[in-house]
Amino acid sequence: MNRIDTLSINTIRILSAEAVQKANSGHPGLPLGAAPIAYTVWAKHMKHNPLNPNWSNRDRFILSAGHGSAMLYSILHLFGYDISIEDLKNFRQFNSKTPGHPEYMHTPGVEVTTGPLGQGVANGVGMAMAEAFMAAKFNRDGFNVVDNYTYVLCGDGCLMEGVASEAASLAGTLKLGKLILLYDSNKITIEGDTSISFTENVAKRFDSYGWQVINVEDGNDVPSISTAIDCAKANTAKPSIIIINTQIGYGSPNAGSSSVHGEPLGEESLAKTKEFLGISKDDCFKVPDEVLAYMQELVQAGIKAEENWTEMFKKYSEKYSGLAKEWDLWHNGSYDELLLNDEGYWKFDSKPIATRAVSGNLINYLAQRLPNFIGGSADLAPSNKTNMKDMGDFSAADYSGRNIHFGVREHAMASIANAMSAYGGLKLFCATFFVFTDYMKGAMRLSALMKLPVTYVMTHDSIGVGEDGPTHQPIEQLAAIRSIPNFVVFRPADSNETAAGWFTAVTSKSAPTCLVLTRQNLPSLNIDGKIALKGAYTLLDSKNPIPQAILISSGSEVHVTLEAGKTLQEEGIDVRVVSMPSWELFEQQSEEYKESVLPSAVTNRVAVEAASSFGWHKYVGLKGDVVCIDNFGASAPAEQLFKHFGFTADNIAAKVKAVIKK
Repeated sequence: MNRIDTLSINTIRILSAEAVQKANSGHPGLPLGAAPIAYTVWAKHMKHNPLNPNWSNRDRFILSAGHGSAMLYSILHLFGYDISIEDLKNFRQFNSKTPGHPEYMHTPGVEVTTGPLGQGVANGVGMAMAEAFMAAKFNRDGFNVVDNYTYVLCGDGCLMEGVASEAASLAGTLKLGKLILLYDSNKITIEGDTSISFTENVAKRFDSYGWQVINVEDGNDVPSISTAIDCAKANTAKPSIIIINTQIGYGSPNAGSSSVHGEPLGEESLAKTKEFLGISKDDCFKVPDEVLAYMQELVQAGIKAEENWTEMFKKYSEKYSGLAKEWDLWHNGSYDELLLNDEGYWKFDSKPIATRAVSGNLINYLAQRLPNFIGGSADLAPSNKTNMKDMGDFSAADYSGRNIHFGVREHAMASIANAMSAYGGLKLFCATFFVFTDYMKGAMRLSALMKLPVTYVMTHDSIGVGEDGPTHQPIEQLAAIRSIPNFVVFRPADSNETAAGWFTAVTSKSAPTCLVLTRQNLPSLNIDGKIALKGAYTLLDSKNPIPQAILISSGSEVHVTLEAGKTLQEEGIDVRVVSMPSWELFEQQSEEYKESVLPSAVTNRVAVEAASSFGWHKYVGLKGDVVCIDNFGASAPAEQLFKHFGFTADNIAAKVKAVIKK
């Protein structure tokens, strides 16, 4: 290894350790041990332009072991990204560019938010899938306008997580040859040596997945790491894992121990580490002039790479003007007005139909109009109604297919969808039964945190699942997903509201949407679906502006609630019925609109929903009541269950009368 490589790597190591030390918080072990790996990727293989971190054809680097963020920030600083020495000094501080774990759209150069271990591995699979799909769509002979690699740096903990296994299995099946996983194998976790919990043969595991397996014995051997990456890039038929043996906390007095994983070194140990690495103990947050000059050379190379691509794209645009226009539409276009004014999109007959079936029809309608609309199900497409007709299957044989078969891999599915969305140019959806959001909530939460407009199609939404019983009947899942910040939940009551839900989803710019859909048929409300875009609206109004009571409901229970409202009105009780498919959209409306639907003067309120009551008291207040389910379901025909749990017009009407009498 030459002098500049050694000096650059040790600069990354010490900048990272100093950032952790100054914050008195963080993880110095990974940066000290894995810096040669990351440096080799960034300095000798990565195609990127720090002056334009969003260049579409850049290689992607994902730090799945996000606790090692100090290393990533040090690299970004050295390679010319908008990360200053002051930013490094503010590591883990409030409002800094350098938070404890990498955050997408917060720090320039960070491709996805990582930290929950294993997510980055699945994100890498998603990035590679997006690259393959986009390349199949846009590339032409002599014009590889989409041509990038995805590099993921992971650790032992990442490979213990199930989501990594799910995703790696799919990656091998799909033969994603431009995905390279760099495994920092230091055999240490927080609790100690990995032998206490992780003794499997990772090489054999990944070989069985269909990956190319490459071993590097010495994590400080930059030439060998670089050669391994060359080998990985040369194999376009398989994803590659490069297993690199490293020592956690290399160079520090506590090297190789679990204590160096997540604790600052301490001033004395930091000084000894600097001495071991040949760095003056008096230098603090200092980048040697020699390293600065070398990094400027690499920055110029990155700028030139984008300039060459831009010149190629100009020629591409001249020869393939239609594709170039479509490229721009995929990356910069908007479909809002197109759909809002599309009469065919909002038009439905009055026949009873399950909202999952309506969603299936809408998916196919959207697929014809949105060419960058892509997604699939976790082996449930026939039940979720998510297959796009005549759009092909995304597979190793055909990366242009728009139907993704994720297999029974819910957690990986959501993580992959996140990454494909973050890659750029695509509108993603994924699907499974609503009860299985429990398996994927970690990734759904990250959708919201990253402000990615992924659409979650969640069917079989209640005790309406029927005979499959309580294991498959969602109860608390609505409350759980509604509790996620920046996450729109939409539970439609009929075809018209389902159209509003899908419109919300595909036009969203900065929030994921969960469509919660029925298995059973529902009658039409015979409304203009656009009214549901506000999240809640008056379905049956009272005679007076201030009714005696308000009934609020969502989804399949709206119909029986409407029946109860009509019965109460016939009995001379002046009530209003409100359909509320989305709490989140309703809360975004003006105070005037919200007051017009739910007048604060009316405290007699009853909420009706076949799910946990948790959260509904926000709308019914202390005087109100609910018709909900606060225990698990049962195995029986759906109609019998709805009656057993009190979802009848008579029971709802009785609840309203009881509230009025309070």
